[in-house]
Amino acid sequence: MAVNTALTTALRQLALPAFVEHSTSQAALATTEGWPYERYLLALSELEVQERQERKVARLQRESKLPREKTWAAFDRSRLPRAVNRQVDALLEGDFLERSENVLAFGNPGSGKTHLLCAVGHELVLRGRRVGFIECALLVQRLLREKRDLALEKELKRLDKYDALIIDDIGYVQQNRDEMEVLFTLLSHRYERRSLMITSNLVFSEWEKIFKDPMTTAAAIDRVIHHSVILELNLSSYRMDEAKNAKRRKK
Repeated sequence: MAVNTALTTALRQLALPAFVEHSTSQAALATTEGWPYERYLLALSELEVQERQERKVARLQRESKLPREKTWAAFDRSRLPRAVNRQVDALLEGDFLERSENVLAFGNPGSGKTHLLCAVGHELVLRGRRVGFIECALLVQRLLREKRDLALEKELKRLDKYDALIIDDIGYVQQNRDEMEVLFTLLSHRYERRSLMITSNLVFSEWEKIFKDPMTTAAAIDRVIHHSVILELNLSSYRMDEAKNAKRRKK
C-alpha cells in the first residue's frame, strides 16, 4: 500500500494523470496476461499520449470559438461543385498551413461559405492545429480598440498564434476609413506568415466598397490572393432550398 501511495504521488508530481488513473488496472491486466515490464510501461504510455491529445484538442476547440454546430458531419457536401470538393479534400490535409496559403470562399448569402470553412477548421483542430474564428465586424472593432490603446501590434502578434484565422463575412458591414485601415494592417501583417480563411459575399471587383480607394483595394487583394485557394460556391441559399423542400413535403 505504501508503495502504491508513493507511486501515485510521484506520478502526480510528474504530471502523468493517465498513469495515475490506469496504473492499477493495467497492472492487474499485466499480471493476468503475463506482460513483461516493458509491455506494461508501453500500455500506460499509450494511454497517456492518447489522453493528452484529447485534452489538447478539447482546449483548441474552446480556444477556436468555432461555432459548434458547423461541423463536417452536419455539412451537406453533395451540394458542392465537383471542383470545390477536390479543393476541400486537399484543404483537409492541412498542408496549406505550412505554406501560409489563404483560403477564400465566395458565394451568395446562405450558400454555405461559413459552414464550409468552419467544418474545415474543426477538422484541422482535430489534427492539432490552432484555428481562430471571428466575424469581420467584431474583429475590426477589436483591432480599433487595441489601436486606440496603442496595443495594435501586440494584438496582431497575439493573433499570430493561430495557424489559420477564419474571418467571416468580410465586406458584409460597410466600414469607415479607420476600420478599413486596421483590417488592411491585419492582412498585411499575416501576409506570407500565417493563413487566413475568409468568407465574402462580395467578389473582388466589389472590394473597393471595403477598402475605399483603388490603390488600397488592389494592395489588399494582392495580399490575400498571393498563395491562395479560391472556393467559388455558386449555389442557391441552403436555408431557402430547405424551406422549399419542406413546403413540398407538406403538400
